Parts: sequence; C-alpha cells; structure tokens
Amino acid sequence: MDNRLFDYSPIVEREAIHWPGGARIAFYVGLNIEHYLVDRPATSIFPDTRTFAPDPLNYGWRDYGPRVGFWRLLESLDRHGVRASVMLNSDVTRHYPQIIRAGRERGWAWIAHGKNNSIFQAGMTRDEEREYLTHVVGAIEEAVGARPRGWLGPALTETFHTPELLAELGLTYVLDWANDDQPYRLNVPGMLSVPYSIEVNDISLFVGKSLSGPDFVAIVKDQLDQLHADAADSGRVMSLVLHPFVINQPFRHKYLDQALEYIVNHPDVWLTTSDEIADHYARESGH
Repeated sequence: MDNRLFDYSPIVEREAIHWPGGARIAFYVGLNIEHYLVDRPATSIFPDTRTFAPDPLNYGWRDYGPRVGFWRLLESLDRHGVRASVMLNSDVTRHYPQIIRAGRERGWAWIAHGKNNSIFQAGMTRDEEREYLTHVVGAIEEAVGARPRGWLGPALTETFHTPELLAELGLTYVLDWANDDQPYRLNVPGMLSVPYSIEVNDISLFVGKSLSGPDFVAIVKDQLDQLHADAADSGRVMSLVLHPFVINQPFRHKYLDQALEYIVNHPDVWLTTSDEIADHYARESGH
C-alpha cells in the first residue's frame, strides 16, 4: 500500500522556517533513557549470546547507562548549558527515579518512548495499542508532572494507527520517520513529524559501524556545518541522538564533550528541545 501518513514535499518548495533570534539551526539532544527486560533479546554488542536468558554480557552492557554513563553525561550537559529531550521508557520512572528527579530539576523535555525497549507495538490490535499507549503516557505524566507531547517508538516502531491514537491522547508530534531536516505536517489532524537522526546517532556510529571518537566529532561537525549552509534561507533541525551506555563509556566521553563544545559555540544555533521545535513550527505554520 502507498504511505498515507504524509505527502511528498520537496524541501526546495516550502515556505521558509524562521527560528527564534534569527537562528539557522534548531539543535536538540535526543537522550534515550531506556529500560530492558532481563529475559528478552535487545541491542547487543556481542550477538552470539543475545538469545540467552539471562544474557549478562549484553544486559550488563546496556545497564551501564543508568548506573554510570548517565551521570557522566549529566555533568557534560550541565557544563555546556544543554537541556535534554529525553526519549523515556515509562518503566524508567519506576526503576530509576533518581534519573527522573535529575531531569525535572533541569527542566528537560520528556518524550514518550514506549513502556520499555523490549516491547514493540507490532502485532497489536487498535484497541490493544490504545490501551498500551494510554498506560505509557499516563505513567510518564504522573512521574514527570506534565503530559508528554512527543513520541518516539522503541526502535522507532509504529503501527498504521499509532499517530492517530497518540493524537487522541493529546500528543502533537512523532520522531519516528527520520526522513527530513525540517518539521512537517502529518495527514493526522494536529500531528507533526519532527526530525530525529538515525545516522548521527551513537548506536549507529559506534555499534553499527565501529567508528572512533575522533570520527564521531568530525561527523557531528560536518553535519552541523552542512545544515548551517543549507539553512541560509530556511531553518533546519539538527538532533544529536545519545545512549549513555554507548557514548558515555569512559574512553568515548571526551569526544562527546568536544562535539558539544563545537555546537554550543557555533553561530546561529538555537539550543532547544524537540518540544519547543514542534511548538514553534506549529505556531509559525498555523497548524
């Protein structure tokens, strides 16, 4: 079937986007804070054991994130004055409340990211998915004190009904489609797509391609410089997608610092959140 969720819109034929303060780039950190079930396979550094239950090698690697890596990342974000847009599994609110507290103290944005990163909506009926999404959104709202406005599916997964079900729950944007440098309107009333990078993403770069820290810094700089050039006449969005069990391993951490230092000192960059990007675009475009 043809995709009915959004229409084709070449970027060269759109109305110009104007970010606050005349910025060319709206930049946000997409910080994935996730919980994994101990008896399910998931993102792995050593695939040979991923089907074992338990799988200490891969589960432990992922578990480094909330135990250690997050706290190393927190210091860097604070030092550079960057607020996170947290892609939040609702199970995190129960298992790692200290992380929720740290984010609330800093005024971070909270994006619903499923119940955990071991359960996907694939195969759910419409009613099953509605019940699932209602639980996820409600649990996050109760924990962070505000209803999430955005959605990122675990592993960027959706069903054909997800955006309209999210709209019913009061959400206004999704990050799953990763096909643009600007926000755009979905064919679901009140719903937008906001850019999210699957390439400038620490899992894709370090786990998928085994690149080095200096490679990461060069890629981040190249991404920002090209988007800045592209945005001479109409604003662009840059996301930096991070997972603390990957980027905040001790031997990689300094390279994230170098990348953030380049971004925050780059001209014409609005340091913001995915919520604020969606809100500004919706107001400016009249959606």
